[in-house]
Amino acid sequence: MATVYKVLGQAAPTGTTNVDLYTVPAATSTVVSTLNIANLTGTDATFSVYVRVDGATAASANTLLKDVPLGANSLFSATQGITLGAADVLTVSTATADALSFQVFGSEIS
Repeated sequence: MATVYKVLGQAAPTGTTNVDLYTVPAATSTVVSTLNIANLTGTDATFSVYVRVDGATAASANTLLKDVPLGANSLFSATQGITLGAADVLTVSTATADALSFQVFGSEIS
């Protein structure tokens, strides 16, 4: 089995709908080590993060973080060690378009 450490995904949502930040490839497991969210604007914004097992619909049952406030020009960073299986999806959203940048780091095991 090979382990590859990498940037798993990056997104800067231009709208307020859910955006898939990372989808685990087939025949692969992933460990998400760090999630960084930067507010690139001079106003406060909120964000949500979902861990969708096998691509399930984003819902309360798979919410990791919900409507978390992020101050103007600030950074949220979480180191959690989330384990994901093939076809699992890490999805993000923001209530303010063009405000936040999401980056996720970790390792893929295949």
